Amino acid sequence: MQATENINNSFFNGIYKEIWRQVIPEGLTKAENEWLLNETNIQPGERLLDLMCGYGRHALALAKKGVRVTAVDNLHDYIEEIKTISQKEDLPVDCLEQDVLNLDLIGEYEAAICMGNSICFFDAEDVLKIFLEVSKHIKPGGKFIICTWRLNEIVANGFKEKAWSYVGETKFLADSKFLFQPSRIEIKNIFISTDGKTEEKTAVDYLYSLNETEQMLNLAGFVMKEVWSIPGKKKFSLGEPRAYVVAEKK
Repeated sequence: MQATENINNSFFNGIYKEIWRQVIPEGLTKAENEWLLNETNIQPGERLLDLMCGYGRHALALAKKGVRVTAVDNLHDYIEEIKTISQKEDLPVDCLEQDVLNLDLIGEYEAAICMGNSICFFDAEDVLKIFLEVSKHIKPGGKFIICTWRLNEIVANGFKEKAWSYVGETKFLADSKFLFQPSRIEIKNIFISTDGKTEEKTAVDYLYSLNETEQMLNLAGFVMKEVWSIPGKKKFSLGEPRAYVVAEKK
């Protein structure tokens, strides 16, 4: 079961903080941002909540379109980076360095997003807690969009116990275990830099079926409207590498 201190809280400290910038292609981020604007129909001056925003690949781009973004992340370095850029470029971004399980939000938002598989860092009890808190601050009819690559329908078709690759010049090795009660993947990650230095980090990704995800959204006052594998172009089907879940506040 999940410990009191979520093991994923410190995963982005150290080497992975920079590796994450290289994991997602720039073209995909651009396509996601264009789709998010269309799917949410959010207008300049309206408010959007970006949960677990990372280094701001969505928050900053949407703010450049005039959207008032609240960017939330627990990593100090990421939040400070977004603050610096948004202040320099005079962008409408409000940065909150907070644990997503202890959000302190004010007012209502037209939309919310949680991208980059972040929702899978939490067990079902905590996911529902997050959904309920988001629901309190989303206007009726507002969209809540979640990106994940840890659905049961994704993982069951291509789970690998061992894998390795290069991310830039850093060698990345992953030793994964598929565990149950609750269903989850525990990953022992080893990063090896060009100078031979190594860093080891363990992470846990909790797994949910689309049906379980929909049930939690319903309990929080949302209706699942659509699931895409390629945003706005291809609907999700079994075994696709990622899913974009679009929910609407009742």
